[in-house]
Amino acid sequence: MKKYSIALACCFLLIYLLQACLNQQKPQASTSSEYQFKDKLSDYAFFKGNLVDLIPNEHLINYDLSSALFTDYAIKDRYIVLPTGKKMKFINNEELDFPDSTMIIKNFSYRNQEDQIIRIETRLMFKDPADHQWKVMNYLWNEQQTDALKHIRGASLPISLKDDQGKMHQTNYMVPNTNDCKRCHIRDSKLIPIGPKARNMNYTRTGQKQNQLAKLAEDGHLSNLPDLQSVEVLPNWIDKANYSLEQRARAYLDINCAHCHRTGGDAFNTGLFLSYNEADTVRLGYYKGPVSAGSGAGGLDYDLVPGHPDKSILYYRMNSTEPGTAMPELARTLIHQEGVDLIKSWIKELK
Repeated sequence: MKKYSIALACCFLLIYLLQACLNQQKPQASTSSEYQFKDKLSDYAFFKGNLVDLIPNEHLINYDLSSALFTDYAIKDRYIVLPTGKKMKFINNEELDFPDSTMIIKNFSYRNQEDQIIRIETRLMFKDPADHQWKVMNYLWNEQQTDALKHIRGASLPISLKDDQGKMHQTNYMVPNTNDCKRCHIRDSKLIPIGPKARNMNYTRTGQKQNQLAKLAEDGHLSNLPDLQSVEVLPNWIDKANYSLEQRARAYLDINCAHCHRTGGDAFNTGLFLSYNEADTVRLGYYKGPVSAGSGAGGLDYDLVPGHPDKSILYYRMNSTEPGTAMPELARTLIHQEGVDLIKSWIKELK
């Protein structure tokens, strides 16, 4: 019996060793099915002709926003690529539901002293069907302006640019790394688009005759769109003719600050909430002490003091480029003077 047991054990050991050997010879399968971004922007075939001209192919949907985030006077081109046969879906004023495999493209350029448009970076967001989550990647344009290469680490680029008034600025343009992108695009621990919201797109673009959302629906790109009268509008903060100072200032704060200063955002712990439809004056910062500003508060006591921009941390931080003080702390190295003047005028008029 003892000899039989030893023989049986040896048999099992031999089978185990043979199986282990066979397993080692098999190619190892990838442990991740996460979407793999391509190495070059040109690899996607988004654009036709010379890439630098950004002439979109037919499957790209060009869109714009009523009020846009300030990024050192950058010129931005925005596109959506939907999977074949799929549509975006209207959910509410805040949210559009994008189908899996949607790609959102945003290109950043600046105008040089000779009024030439120079491409800087192109950012991509992709909704991965593997886990239904958004993924981000950045592409940095080469000096020859022939292509943009995948760039994860971020960069600081010395440039000379012309602002909206024709004034020249020297700065180091900050290209974000992928973790920087996640800080602004996070809500409730999930990555989301922050620009293409229903209320941000509910307007008629310059040179167009039809409302942008209505045209998207008519062209078969958007479903479930209700009567436009029931959809909120984010005002154009530049449009003095059609919107009040209050509306324009709140729209500016919404598009530049509220992606972090909102419930579930990166700055949720500050207690300062700057969404356009926020009605609680304490949450808006009225006589609210800073929570985590530290030396960035400039020795001031309250986020916002009605009637007194010079006593308001909100205005103080917008009017600075110092690291640790400047807000927003990402996406700009210059003071947006037009935006600062708008917020200063608004605070002066607050009761």
